[in-house]
Amino acid sequence: MRPLSFLDRERTVAGPGFSRWMVPPAALCIHLCIGQVYAFSVFNLPMTRLIGITAAAPGDWRLTELGWIFTLAIFFLGVSAAVLGRWVEEGGPRRAMFAAALCFGGGFLVAAAGVRLHDIWIIYLGYGVLGGIGLGLGYISPVSTLIKWFPDRPGMATGMAIMGFGGGALIASPLSVWLMARFSTPAHLGVAATFIVLGAGYFVFMMVGAAIVRIPAPGWRPAGWSPPARQPRLVTGANVYVYRALKTPQFWLIWWVLCLNVTAGIGVLGQASAMSQEMFPGKVSAVAAAGFVGLMSLFNMAGRFLWASASDLIGRKNTYFCFFILGIVLYALVPTTGRLGSVGLFVLCFVIIISMYGGGFSTVPAYLKDMFGTRYVGAIHGMLITAWSAAGVFGPVLVNYLRAYEIARGVPKADAYNLTMYLMAGLLVVGFFCNLLIGAVHERHHMPAVQDDATLLVQ
Repeated sequence: MRPLSFLDRERTVAGPGFSRWMVPPAALCIHLCIGQVYAFSVFNLPMTRLIGITAAAPGDWRLTELGWIFTLAIFFLGVSAAVLGRWVEEGGPRRAMFAAALCFGGGFLVAAAGVRLHDIWIIYLGYGVLGGIGLGLGYISPVSTLIKWFPDRPGMATGMAIMGFGGGALIASPLSVWLMARFSTPAHLGVAATFIVLGAGYFVFMMVGAAIVRIPAPGWRPAGWSPPARQPRLVTGANVYVYRALKTPQFWLIWWVLCLNVTAGIGVLGQASAMSQEMFPGKVSAVAAAGFVGLMSLFNMAGRFLWASASDLIGRKNTYFCFFILGIVLYALVPTTGRLGSVGLFVLCFVIIISMYGGGFSTVPAYLKDMFGTRYVGAIHGMLITAWSAAGVFGPVLVNYLRAYEIARGVPKADAYNLTMYLMAGLLVVGFFCNLLIGAVHERHHMPAVQDDATLLVQ
């Protein structure tokens, strides 16, 4: 027997009596860990004074240099999900989760060496590249498995897992701060030791998920459930091969739907603290702004579950219509909240916006399942995640550069975000029409009931 044969797909097929409700916790073991990426910013300031300890000294890194660590991680999340999606789909979730644990946990260990050696390129390689590959593999590995176990509620199932990605920072942020304080001495700030503990801990926790996960036996269905005799117009009972999906207009329309929804949300998510203080000078303190960011994290997490669950009732296309229509109204309303001086209305607008930002991530796997079937949905989802990588560049750039442009024109800081908010509303108008154009995939793209991949590769 091969040493790693327990990772084989056939070794993960569920036996009689296995409860499908064991699979969401397995997925959460992965997503709660890799969601740490949203909390990486807690290391930025300590890493600007690794030499000076109490203050930055010559040779210490600048924030602009450190910002590339997060950017690289998100970039390689998208790239690895796109490139390795088919490998994940065909090898099964356990193999992919194991690889994700190795890469993500190992990325922390390599980054720790970079801190000790004070070589930022090692950190780029460790957390940015290796850790980013772990992020991509971990993000997509449970998706198609959950959809196969919950054909009756695919939105709710993927929402449970992806909710963990949104909530991972709520655990990682205070844990990282506590660990750095625990390991700090007058000679160092405890960053390297914290990386080592986190890397080891996340590896173990992710391996628990890999050990628990199972795939359903061929032909399995939930007790008492049968596929509807008549599927809704935008839900197919057929399957589309992963590379064939790239040739359909539906894939690229959904790509833009996700990209535009995420661009609008991620741009303000990164500037929420500064924006609240600058729009309401004297009313919102730094402490209150930090609380606002924490509240947004909770709504980001909750929105991933609630909106995805709602999509099982009202349909994926209608759910995205809600995102775009509500988003257009709320973004356009934000400048008015500043003019009125209403902090409460401002907060209400943004927590709803961020809930839809999170909901966009968790609803899209089920949207892809509806359009392209279940067989290759994980691989197709991996391809689509490149929209997130693109949005991770577009959103912050738009918010930061437009704010700087407005201030350079003499616009007061309290009003410097108005143009950005109207632009975000405009992007959501474009997203609305992309969603409107989505129709059923033409039958010529459907796979025959029995067809092997070798035949598909030459088509």
